[in-house]
Amino acid sequence: MSVSFESVWASICANEGQIFYTKTGLDFSYRIKDNTFYPSRTKYAIGKGDFEKAYRMVPIKGPGVINEIVRGPAYIWAVLHDSRISKGEW
Repeated sequence: MSVSFESVWASICANEGQIFYTKTGLDFSYRIKDNTFYPSRTKYAIGKGDFEKAYRMVPIKGPGVINEIVRGPAYIWAVLHDSRISKGEW
């Protein structure tokens, strides 16, 4: 991958508070605190490491592919595959 994960994580942080959509069309936003991702639609947190695991696999067909690998696959998939984050790289 030509883009470093740290660069991708910086984009994720920069888009905090913006509206994203899951593959099924549910809207959500998120906040980042201490390298932890907090989606607006749930109370659980997702660690930066889960994003990094999924990032190594992009492009990913859908959240089901990473369901057993990361916590919050629908959110991770939605964020990583949004054009504000992928910037046409995958």
